Amino acid sequence: MESNTVFYGLVLLFLLILVWTSVTTVAQGTVAVITVFGKFQRVMAPGLNFKIPLIESIFRRISIQNRSAELEFQAITADQANVKFTAMLLYAVVNQSEEAIKNVAFKFLDEKNFMQALVRSVEGSVRGFVATKKQSEILALRREIVEDVKHQLDKTLEEWGYHLIDLQMNDIAFDEAIMRSMAQVVASNNLKAAAENEGQALLITKTKQAEAEGNAIRIAAEAERQAAQLRGQGIALFREEVAKGMTVAAKEMQAANMDTSAILFSMWTESIKHFAEYGKGNIIILDGSTEGMARTLQQQMAMNKMQG
Repeated sequence: MESNTVFYGLVLLFLLILVWTSVTTVAQGTVAVITVFGKFQRVMAPGLNFKIPLIESIFRRISIQNRSAELEFQAITADQANVKFTAMLLYAVVNQSEEAIKNVAFKFLDEKNFMQALVRSVEGSVRGFVATKKQSEILALRREIVEDVKHQLDKTLEEWGYHLIDLQMNDIAFDEAIMRSMAQVVASNNLKAAAENEGQALLITKTKQAEAEGNAIRIAAEAERQAAQLRGQGIALFREEVAKGMTVAAKEMQAANMDTSAILFSMWTESIKHFAEYGKGNIIILDGSTEGMARTLQQQMAMNKMQG
């Protein structure tokens, strides 16, 4: 009786062990790769799962979450400048398909070997791109570097069961000597640009000043021309009116049987009076003798006849 109890107890214990070993859980964000005698059998999804005890075993648990890694490496440009890169690599399993999970589980011996291959592949792609560019171009090509690396690695990573989500170039630095020379180049370019701008500003100022002076001269000349024209017109009108007045006066004196030379004598005396009143200290020499007056009168009478 006691032997039967022991036997049933052992059977019950064995059944409990079988049940316990047939039940397994897979954490959220991971999958489990099941093998049978070392050969791939299936993939367990997150949650409560059952497997055949003593036959099926969990070969590896694989995270399907995004993972990151920091990289530090160096590259040499086409003009032999040494560039230091600090980058952040973001990657993940390409999908949860059976084929992708098999590649992740069996392509590499372990996670360490995969990371080594991934880091060296990224470094090699960046170095290959940088080797075709000059040092002055590198700082402006962050996006192009990332796009080139993704273009080259996407197919290879997919064969490994992964894909590259993002590659961020956090820092790109040159050797200290190169950084100093680049700073000097930037400073000299800034000084050159400032000098060119200052020269352009001075040229514009001088040009505008010359244009203003030219416009002022033209305006003054035009005003003088118009003033001279008006003065000439005024003198011409004055002379015309004087001639008309003398003609009328001469005709009236002739009609009255008077000597017209009296008009010229009157004009002579009025002219002398005008010179005396408005001369303002200027010296005007006139021949006041009888002969001089007669000569002047004869000249005025001749002018009067020509105008008549």
